[in-house]
Amino acid sequence: MSAETEAVKTVAGLMALAARTAPKAVGLDSIIIEIVTGKEQEKIGEKMIKIAAETGMDFFRVNGQQVKISDATILIGVAGEKALGLNCGGCGFASCKEMTKAGVAAKANKTDYKGPNCIFKVTDLGIAVGSAVKTASIHNVDNRIMYSAGVAAMQLGIIKGCSMVYGIPLKASGQNIYFAAPMEH
Repeated sequence: MSAETEAVKTVAGLMALAARTAPKAVGLDSIIIEIVTGKEQEKIGEKMIKIAAETGMDFFRVNGQQVKISDATILIGVAGEKALGLNCGGCGFASCKEMTKAGVAAKANKTDYKGPNCIFKVTDLGIAVGSAVKTASIHNVDNRIMYSAGVAAMQLGIIKGCSMVYGIPLKASGQNIYFAAPMEH
């Protein structure tokens, strides 16, 4: 293992710290974080490639190949179906109780993310992801926020208790692999 790969794993830990300590709505933490490497990361990449074949969404394939050759991947998710009780309507429902009831009914849907989600929890997820990638950037680690990696990790059960997840693969190399790959049209 190279010194760069070891450094990337250290930065992944710092990213997890940044995501954990990022501000949260009303101070309630519903963020879930996992760092994966090796065989678990390989499984995520393979699942992404399989999803591409099943759906025709080629970016899953390209992203899957990138995840497979990354040094580490950090998964950041949120338990967004847990309402805060503010009845703000940001989720599209008149009350948190209505949102929760709709969420129970939607569990059987075959969608990537289970919704509806509390708008404050989704905002918390965005802030946590932003804090994490800022940390990667400060330490010069190439990365890319991937919806596709989060979906695959959820489907594989690698990260549990989340209604939404993003994956952030990390790589130290002479060229940023996340923005150099061509997509089929």
